[in-house]
Amino acid sequence: MTPEEKKTVIKRLEEKYDREYGRNDIEIMTTDAIPGVLFGYALNIQKCIGCRRCVYACVKENNQSRHDPNDPSRLQIQWIRVLEFDKFKYKSGGESSDFRSQFGNLQAGVDIEQSENYYNSPNVPQSGHFYMPVQCQQCERPPCVKVCPTKATWREPDGIVVIDYSWCIGCRFCLAACPYWARRFNWGIPYLPGKDLNPVMHYLGNRPRMRGVAEKCTFCIQRTRKGKYPACVEICPVGARKFGNLLDPESEVRKVLAEKRVFRLKEELGTDPKFFYFME
Repeated sequence: MTPEEKKTVIKRLEEKYDREYGRNDIEIMTTDAIPGVLFGYALNIQKCIGCRRCVYACVKENNQSRHDPNDPSRLQIQWIRVLEFDKFKYKSGGESSDFRSQFGNLQAGVDIEQSENYYNSPNVPQSGHFYMPVQCQQCERPPCVKVCPTKATWREPDGIVVIDYSWCIGCRFCLAACPYWARRFNWGIPYLPGKDLNPVMHYLGNRPRMRGVAEKCTFCIQRTRKGKYPACVEICPVGARKFGNLLDPESEVRKVLAEKRVFRLKEELGTDPKFFYFME
């Protein structure tokens, strides 16, 4: 596509969204990756308190479908899951059937399959629990990209895995291939009132989706390619989230990798995530 053709498409989309959402201020960027930048993310699971502010800041920034008050079956789409774990679990008698360490009647250790995604505690953090947010891991070898039959998803030069919603045919191969459950699917027409729309968009990021397409975290591409933090980093009240250029030794994320105890989720799968977890 030539630059002129691209401008024509963007103008058409801006006018379309202005009409559909009753706005006149929508701007769709096509900002390219910055040379010499490879984005990475680090999350301190010792600091995370499970407040889910990151989840809702992400929804607001990235124009996900909201809960429809007139249709309880249409729930909010969230790109970030915060998992709640028991530090210890009491098990009364009998042999443990899982692989975690068992000391008498106490079990300790992390079992993601037994974490709770839908906890509803009145206050957080809850005593005896810890929290681990999970979102797109922006893999260097993304399985979701390999399986896409239309090449609608790919890895950008700055490491962000993006989706062109206009090319997505809704086959959901990418959802099945992702080992992190990071992709979401629009089974129905997204519910997004015009007053809630974030008018600052990127073509490959938070522009409105349509029915039958997949979506996921893009490290807030509309913000980070302008030198800003992702919304989830900015909102975190305890500073558990760090973001920056993995190629810059002075960046926050590189300092975390150099100085903290770091691990990656499901590293044994060979996907090379650029999303790291760390402890002090």
